[in-house]
Amino acid sequence: MKSKYENMKIIYNRSKIGWYWAPLFVSCWFLLFYLVVIPSFHRMPKLKTLEDELQEPGQFIGERAENTLLRLTKIGPKVVGSAANEQAAVQFLLSEIGDIIGEARLDLYDIEKDVQVASGNYLLWSMVNVYQSIQNVVVKLTPKNATSEAALLINSHFDSVPGSSGAGDAGMMCVIMLEVLRVITKYETPLTYSVVFLFNGAEENPLQGSHAFITQHPWAQNVKAVINLDSAGSGGREILFQSGPDHPWLMKYYGKNIVHPFASTIGEELFQNGFVPSETDYRVFRDYGHIPGLDMAQTLNGYVYHTKYDRFNIIPRRTYQLTGENILALVKALANAEELENPSKYAEGHMIFFDMMGWFFVYYPESTGVIINISVCVLVCITIVGYIWIMSSSTGMFRRRIWAKFGILTALQVTGVALGISLVMGIALFLDAVNLPMSWFSQNWMLFGLYFCPMIFGMGIVPAIYFSRTKEHGLPLGYGIQLLMHSHCLILTVVTAIMVSYGIRSAFVIMLCIGFYTLSVLVNMVTKAHKTNFLWLIPHCTCQVLPFLFYTYCCYAFYVVFVPMQGRECNTNPEILMGFFTALMVLLFAPFLVPLFCLFRKSKTIISFFGICTIVFIILAATPIAFPYAEKTAAQRFFAVHTARTFHNGDAASTVSHTDSGYFVLPVDRRPHTVDDILFENTNFTKADRMDCDSELMCGFPIYSSRWLNAVDNSYFVPGPEPNKDYIPTLTILDKTSSSATNIKFDLEISGPSHTSIFILPLNDSKLVDWSFIRDPIDTDVKPPYYVYWSYALDPRPLQFSLEFEHDDPNWSGGTFKIALMGHRIHDDMYVTEDFRQFLATFPPWAHVSSWLGSYNSWQL
Repeated sequence: MKSKYENMKIIYNRSKIGWYWAPLFVSCWFLLFYLVVIPSFHRMPKLKTLEDELQEPGQFIGERAENTLLRLTKIGPKVVGSAANEQAAVQFLLSEIGDIIGEARLDLYDIEKDVQVASGNYLLWSMVNVYQSIQNVVVKLTPKNATSEAALLINSHFDSVPGSSGAGDAGMMCVIMLEVLRVITKYETPLTYSVVFLFNGAEENPLQGSHAFITQHPWAQNVKAVINLDSAGSGGREILFQSGPDHPWLMKYYGKNIVHPFASTIGEELFQNGFVPSETDYRVFRDYGHIPGLDMAQTLNGYVYHTKYDRFNIIPRRTYQLTGENILALVKALANAEELENPSKYAEGHMIFFDMMGWFFVYYPESTGVIINISVCVLVCITIVGYIWIMSSSTGMFRRRIWAKFGILTALQVTGVALGISLVMGIALFLDAVNLPMSWFSQNWMLFGLYFCPMIFGMGIVPAIYFSRTKEHGLPLGYGIQLLMHSHCLILTVVTAIMVSYGIRSAFVIMLCIGFYTLSVLVNMVTKAHKTNFLWLIPHCTCQVLPFLFYTYCCYAFYVVFVPMQGRECNTNPEILMGFFTALMVLLFAPFLVPLFCLFRKSKTIISFFGICTIVFIILAATPIAFPYAEKTAAQRFFAVHTARTFHNGDAASTVSHTDSGYFVLPVDRRPHTVDDILFENTNFTKADRMDCDSELMCGFPIYSSRWLNAVDNSYFVPGPEPNKDYIPTLTILDKTSSSATNIKFDLEISGPSHTSIFILPLNDSKLVDWSFIRDPIDTDVKPPYYVYWSYALDPRPLQFSLEFEHDDPNWSGGTFKIALMGHRIHDDMYVTEDFRQFLATFPPWAHVSSWLGSYNSWQL
């Protein structure tokens, strides 16, 4: 019979696994990622060909959509106001629609088509968006037996940004809409409600075509829901990143009918909270049409988004089939949904939703999510208390001593997590401070060393040191490591409860983490494997496989979407975003794996390897190996505008105070000075001194869109010869009247190119109290200068408007306001001079430069 001392020796057995097994342990998880996660993310169905249609009638045929896109992209860039957009693209769509009608079952459906020409204005962000004679191509499909006027809207846009053929953004979505229309009308597809297909001709302007349709088209009044299709890349799986809002029935139909799911509440909350530097037509339909919907976009290869590299030949062929099958299934389902008759009856609450690596889709109401989250949190607490109770009985230790140990280990875990996060944030701030951000932009593997490694090191080194110094007393090593992981589980439980209390639906992400861990603990308690040295690892690691796959899948999807986006974001430190998200993911998939390193001999050395990797990668970030940009595949973005500038002292007929010309250069990411040495060393180009931004609106720069406002601080002007001046806007004062001693009204007329920015700044304590545009900026106290963006498509007639100012002092004198006009000729390369072409040729191959002619003219009136 063994003595009590011998039993205690068995309990306190601290044997470890050989250190040489650690690389195998790490490799197994890496293999899971590379062999399961990445292939699952990129899995797409086989492209159906025209021959397949004979055997499978009524199916989406990806090859036909592909052929249609090839013809559409041959038109070239389709900028609003250009012949390519207003004539060629419109006629192309009408021709395709005509062919579809020719094959349609007209005994089953009424098919109407219309070309809408519209003008209007509305407030977008802080900018008044004025459009004139823009075009939409619209098709309405109505079943013959329809007893309701309710309709489902499908929207995408065929216009593109300057210099891009718009193959991915969003020509591909347009051809998918055409093929969906063809399949539904050619084969006997039962529909309860009408379907309106909106081929939007002015989305990039921005968001003008959708506003024109939803506020002015007669078919819009019967639209009850929308499927909005867009792109932030070039093909791949389309992600559903917004739904509703407050219409959970839409998500039910998505979940039941989607063929290849890719959606997450995480993405929806990130988008709605401004983490995505973009906006879609969905916002216009929601805010101005007050209709619910699904917002979907393709995001693969976002490096080519809004560049000349957005071409037909780089879109993965299977993309057509994947997206086409999804949209066809959704249209069929929603066009027969009883909720479409009166969606307001079903407008309640939100949904929590996510796909599991594209294998299947999970969705449930937010109220159910709250119950699940709270139940799991309670189960975690009960399980930990039960575990410690059983441990006390097994070890003979007083419970208060075990609780004291648990408190110590919790403090150690908090310290380790804090150390890891501090290292990650410190590296992020350091790299940005020394002008070395985005080393991972074209080489994503840099993220592993810069942010995964320091997080793992911080979380692992603190407990490794602690366990190495408690060899002669305390708990058995296995118990100690399990208690350490219990403490992390408890921390995450508290975080989950806080997120639930604040109504954050993404709390489900943490709930899954603690739920699967608690499951492994319960299995170990039931089988009593937790008392053994190593057997408890089998259920523990088994229960970590699915969470590991899910979190690394989410992490990979995040990088695919957000890494390319950082190439068009300059105001925020991208290292913070990448570092913080990586740290968060490590806290979810690694906290129940990293402590296992303490079971290996030389655990501190093993964990220190991650710290060494971090140092090596920081050094690499400063070398050419980690240069962020690559020609065609990951280019750095610039805008360059050949500009003529004229500054006036007074009114439109007054003398000119200053004129110059040159090239306005606008870098749009966090590394604005990468080309300085190339442009200005051993060349004839120099940077001009920046104008006084207090005296000149927008620092005298020719602003093209509201997004440029955020990058003005990094922009500069390079003196050069004059461009062609035929396109420069003109300002005419039609009338100037005063209704009282304190009020004055100006009637103005502006003529010029099809894209003009107008900035208005009241002077000498005067206040803008009324104007011809929408009153929202005045009523909501938008901070001056007021920004009006004016564009036209078919009708080039001048823009006439009035401005009324008020002053408190009836004896006021001096100028009333300052106005700056910035004209842009963005779709006529024939006017580009040879001097400008030579300047553009100076940029390196890895730089993508969107260029055109512009002007800046200012007056004080």
